[in-house]
Amino acid sequence: MYSNEADELYDEMCRVVGDMVFTLHDFGVDSKQIVIADALRTALAHKGEERTELMVKAMEAAVRVLDR
Repeated sequence: MYSNEADELYDEMCRVVGDMVFTLHDFGVDSKQIVIADALRTALAHKGEERTELMVKAMEAAVRVLDR
């Protein structure tokens, strides 16, 4: 399936960022790099959401990459 954890994390990062872009688009918000990072940070701050460990790691990694 996946060759290693890095590939799995990368795939999840892409999925999470893609989902966020579509969500922002649905709300009529421009999906600039900083906006995506801020939206992911906001989503991470909502602790009530059930997320897998992989999803949380992917969201955190995506924020780090987008903040560069």
